[in-house]
Parts: sequence; structure tokens; C-alpha cells
Amino acid sequence: MKAASGFFSAASAVALSAALAVPGAFVVQLAAVSVAQAAVVSSIDVRGNQRVDAQTIRDYLTIKPGRSFSTIDIDESVKRLFGTGLFSDVSVNQVGSTLVVQVSEYQIVNQVLFQGNKKIKDAQLSMTAQLKPRGTFSPDQMDADVEAIRQAYSRIGRDDATVSARTMDLGDNRVNVVYEINEGGRTKIKTINFVGNEAFGDRRLSDVITTKESTLLSFVLRDDIYAEDRLRADEEALRRFYFNRGYADFQVVSAFGELDEATNEYTVTFTVDEGQRYTFADVSVDSTLPDVPGETLMPMVKTKTGDVYSAKDIEDTIIRLTEHLAGMGYAFAQVTPRGDRNFENRTISVVYAIDQGAKTYVERIEIRGNTRTRDYVIRREFDVSEGDAFNQVLIQRAKRRLEKLGFFETVDVATAPGSEADQVILVVDVVDKSTGEFSIGAGYTTGGDDPGPQIEGSITERNFLGRGQYIKFSAGGGQDSRQYQLSFTEPYFLGRRIAAGFDVYYRTRSYDDYDSTTTGGSIRFGLPITENLSTQLAYNLSREEYELDDKCEPLSPGDVGFPNVNPCGISTAILQGVATSPWIKSSVSAGLVYNTIDDMNNPHSGIYANAVLEAAGLGGDAEFLKATARATYYHTISEEMDIVGLVTGGGGHIMGWGDDGLRIFDQFKSNDRMIRGFKYGGIGPYDSNSTDNDHLGGTTYFNASVEAQFPMPVIPESLGLRAAVFADAATLFGSDINVAGTNVQGSDMEWRASVGAGLIWASPFGPIRMDYAVPVLKEDQDEVQEFSFGMSTRF
Repeated sequence: MKAASGFFSAASAVALSAALAVPGAFVVQLAAVSVAQAAVVSSIDVRGNQRVDAQTIRDYLTIKPGRSFSTIDIDESVKRLFGTGLFSDVSVNQVGSTLVVQVSEYQIVNQVLFQGNKKIKDAQLSMTAQLKPRGTFSPDQMDADVEAIRQAYSRIGRDDATVSARTMDLGDNRVNVVYEINEGGRTKIKTINFVGNEAFGDRRLSDVITTKESTLLSFVLRDDIYAEDRLRADEEALRRFYFNRGYADFQVVSAFGELDEATNEYTVTFTVDEGQRYTFADVSVDSTLPDVPGETLMPMVKTKTGDVYSAKDIEDTIIRLTEHLAGMGYAFAQVTPRGDRNFENRTISVVYAIDQGAKTYVERIEIRGNTRTRDYVIRREFDVSEGDAFNQVLIQRAKRRLEKLGFFETVDVATAPGSEADQVILVVDVVDKSTGEFSIGAGYTTGGDDPGPQIEGSITERNFLGRGQYIKFSAGGGQDSRQYQLSFTEPYFLGRRIAAGFDVYYRTRSYDDYDSTTTGGSIRFGLPITENLSTQLAYNLSREEYELDDKCEPLSPGDVGFPNVNPCGISTAILQGVATSPWIKSSVSAGLVYNTIDDMNNPHSGIYANAVLEAAGLGGDAEFLKATARATYYHTISEEMDIVGLVTGGGGHIMGWGDDGLRIFDQFKSNDRMIRGFKYGGIGPYDSNSTDNDHLGGTTYFNASVEAQFPMPVIPESLGLRAAVFADAATLFGSDINVAGTNVQGSDMEWRASVGAGLIWASPFGPIRMDYAVPVLKEDQDEVQEFSFGMSTRF
């Protein structure tokens, strides 16, 4: 009911009420006052208050004793009292010369309790609920919390969870709020169907979307949760996928899920209209800016005539042109692509129209929804600040940066009118998500320098204290190893886009005849040069100690046979390396990383290349200069069959300087990233005087590999299994070892080659790979290992 705007006769008192935003209702009654007559009271009597002081309530009123008032004053006074959020009911009555204010205070929440919950802990549910201990109680807020808790269960795949709420009266106007939860069963996704797709198969499109069919591993991966917002995100992912591959007319006709209540399983169906595939026809730049002819900007254009149409290339061109023009002083320049489709020959002509845009400035950036991430972590991803020229291209790039951080469930950037016509307000709405991880995994590896069973546990926080910092502690080991490491990274060192961090580690290894212990750390800096190119600098310090097994203790001077008798039968170069430890290695390293990979978790196109130069000798015992490089090129051979080809090439060279030259443990050793089908350290120079022709490593290596990866037939795509066939070639040669009693052989440049097949599994614990490789070109002293199994590193 709404409050009356005037007074009725003295014979009848009328109830005045209003439905306000705050829960509750109020009644205002005023008697014995005519419509045209103002009222006056001599005192104000406050009743019903328990915690709120009576004088505080009087202070909120616009009515004062001895002063005339009207219904407008009554309405305003009641609104003020409701606006405090302290009262569930308010009534105002005039009784003679006294104004009686009757209030009912909201109850105070003593505790918020959750019952029946196991899958979501109390702490998480407490963050979801808005009713808090020592806060005021509201029935409407309790109902809202019930829905919020139900939505929280829906987000973890429990759509049939039920939530009810009740209160426990504790007296003294205090209550406990109890949410009773029946978590129900976990909903699953039985099938994901694609309708209307011809250019790309169901498997390929399943790779694009984040919603996956339920498998035995879904309880760990949590990728089979049906959610409307995830479905909308999948629609956008499909659109971008098709738009970047020539299908400019692509549409998602519908995307929905049907729940079978009997089995509690969803069937998700995407219906698409692919349209025709287009290529670029004429591409030009039309500039209206003074002294900036369009043809001079053509080198900035990524779209080329004859290339397959790509929306990403157009976006990248707009960004390039916008940034280039801003650097020339045209801060408000606006780049607008205009496309002209030719439906007959399936081409699109593109003209990049450049005009002087309206002079609009950013009045302020308003951050909303971040309950954990600090404002400045979000603001620093924007290349614009308050007072800068408004640039839509830079705003969209900031949005993509925020999404890539992995700190938020959703990111939305919108604009609102500012205080002036040339001002806009940037409104950034985000929803924080959990960024902490605890993982423990076990496995078995057959290759590398530590074969056998492996176990590792780690604690990782990607948004430490909401500051955007990365911290990780890990501990683990294998049959003959132990390792501990602490890493920390500040992505914006000194407020600039420079990543700074450190690593501290302790590692032990047991080899056939000796053990090693390494304690060290590094301080590193990373600086982006372009969107795809970055540089890395580091200072590294470590202490390496080697110790022979008891059975391998070398002879001492005076012993019979010294120094020619070797009780271990191992290379004297290794014996010398062990005897002269511990070593201190102090080095600086500089690297370049070039990355255009489309998806680091599931690459289909792009290049990942890195080169590192390390110089040791700034103190310590090691003195060398080492250079390594590796590059991998990914290309989709068949979109429909989801066949991806990759070519990898790499090389390295190390040279000693100073009086001592290289230490044996500084030289390169072969591994399965260099060539498969051979043991770790199983190729290259060796000591023919040792019993087992011990391989000593080499000073130079080159390697190359070609591979094709494809889905496993019949196996569901959601299991993350892919097969591969490959061919490897490598050479490891050169030696800087000159130790008495060592006869270095095989130091010439001899190539090895192998062919094989592999199985790649994107497991919850990281990528795991099994390979079977057969050497087809090898040397007599090489050590073969055809089967390998272990954790895989793509880059």
C-alpha cells in the first residue's frame, strides 16, 4: 500500500503504507487534523526500540516538537528510518500533542550455520551468503542466500541440490540462521552433439569448447558441468573459431541442454550454420588524416589478398594501425574496417577507413565485483588511465588480458556517460574465482636422468593475497632422487610490465657409481618486447657436490696400482670431476621467447621458439659460455580429421674459457627431447678406457623432429588421448675433456635417427606421454632404449 498524500477527516484515521526497497511495511496514522491544517506536537515518544537509542531515532525525523509539519514530513521521516536498514517496521501516530513513533528492529544474526554440505565447505558457503554474524537479519536476504547457495551447487554440477533455511530464536532479539542442504547427485553430460557442421568434425569442435562429456576422470577435471554461462562462452568460442578460418557468415543457431531426470544426465546440442568459406580480395587503407596517406600504412596490415579470411588478422591490423597512429600523435584516430562480400567468388574486400574520431576522454575507471583481487591488479592491465583519450581497441585488448590472467570467472567491460559530453566512465565487472591449487601426483618414467617411480606434491597460488603474484612450493622425488623448490613471481615489478621473481631449490640424485647434491637459486626478470616476443634475464648461483659410492673409492697415493688401477671401471674424467667437487657455479643468462601458439594447452598452429645465452665465471668455479636454441612450428594438416603436424629443430654449443676449461658435468647429454629411442646420455663421445664405455657428453648438438598428432579412433575425445607418429634425428659431438687415463672416442659429428609412435594423454596431473622408437641410424657404442614413458613437456 502506498502512503496517502493528504489528510482525511477527524472522524476516521487512515493507514498510510509504502512498499519500499527495504523489506517491511510501515503504517502512518494521523488523527484530528484537517487537510488544509498543519499539525504541531509538543513531544516525540519512541517505542519498541531495544538496541537503537531513542534520541538517535528522533534525530532521523524531520519533525520537531513545537514546529508545524505535514504529511510530506511524515513520509520523509519514515523513509529515513527505513533507510538506516535497522528496522523491519515503522509507524507514526499523533496522539494528542504527542507524536508516537513505533519501531520494530531487525533481529541480529548470531551465527550462520550450514548443515548437510560436504562438497562445498562452510568457508566457501559463508562467502556466498550475504547474511553475516553480527549483522541485521532480513527474511528477504535469507531467501536470496538460499538461491545463491543453490547456484553455487549448480556451478559444480549439482543442479538437483535443494536448499532450505530456518531461524533459531535465541532471545534478546538474536537469531541463528541455519541453511539445510541436500547436495543431491552430480549431474553429468552424457553427449555433446553438433548439428549442421560439415567443414569440421565433431571431435575438432569438441576441442574448441570448454564443456566436455562425462568420463571416468571428470570428477577430477570438472569439465563436464552444465552451465548456461559456460554454454554462452562456448558459443563465442565457436564463432571465433569459424571466423578465424574463413567462415564469415557462421552462426550458432541454438545451443541448449536437455536433462534426463531419470539418469541425471544432460544432452547438449549445438546447431550451427557454417556458411561459405571466404578469402581476402583487395585490401586497402583509406585515410582522411592530414599527412598520413593510406598507402604508407599498408606495411602495418596483416590481411593479404588471397589469404583465408580471418577475423583475428583484422583485429590485429586494427590494433597495429591504432597504436601506430597514436605514436604519430593521432590519439583519437579511429580505424573502421569495411568489408564487401562477393558471394559468387566467395571473397571479401576490406578497406580500413581511418578518420579523426570524436575527442572523448576516460573520466574514471570503475571496478566492480572483485571481492579478492585488488583494484590495481585490474587497472594495470589497461593501457589507458583516467584523463587519457578513450580508445575502444585498447579497451578490448585490456579485456583479453584480464581474461588470460585466469583470476576471474567472467570479465565484462562497458562504458557509461561521464559528467560531461566528452567524458566516459569505464565500468569493469569481474567475478573472482579460486586460484589456489593443491596437487599430488605419482607416475613412472623410463628415461631421463632419474628413471623409475616418481611422486610430487605442490601448493600453488596464482593470485597471492589478491596481488596477482605467483607462488609455488613443490616437493617430490623418485627412486633415486629428491627435490624441493620454492618459486615466486611478481608480474609487475616496480609498477611496470616487468616480471621479476626468484627460485630456490635443493636436489639430490643417485647414479650408478656416484651421487650428486645441488643447492641453488636464481633471480629472474622478464620483459615483453611485443605481444609475441619477450626477453628474459637471470642470475644463477648453485653449489654442486658429487660423491662416489663406497665401492668406487679411487686409490690414494701409495696404494698399489695408483693411479692406473680403477676399482669402479668408470671413466677417469668422471673420477676427476667427483674428486674436485664441490663446485660453485655463478652465471648470468639472457633469453628470447617468440610465441604465436593459438592454444598452449592444445596447440594447432603457431610457433614457439626460445634462445638462451648463458655465461658462467662471475666468481665460482665454472667458466663457460653456452648457447642453446629450440623452435617448434605447429600446423593443422586436416581441420576435419583434427590432424596436427609439427616440426622441431634445435641446437646448442658450449665452450670453456679460462685455465681449467670445461668440467665434464657441464657438457651436453642426450635426452628424449633431443632424440627418442636412445638412453639418457646414451649417444655422443665416450671413454674407451672405461669398462662400460662411459658416455661423457659433448660440446655441440643439433636435433630435428617431425611429428603428426591425431585423435585416437573410437576413444572419446574428452579423455584427452591423442596418438602420434614421428621421426627424430640428432647428433652430439665434440669434447673438451683432457684428463690423464681418458681416451675420448666418437667425438666426430655422426647423426643418429629413429622413427616411432606415441600416445599423449592430457591427464589431470599434466601431459603424460608414451613413445616407442626404433633407432634406424646409430653408432656401435650407442645405448638404445626403445620404450619411454613419463611427463611430457611441449615447450
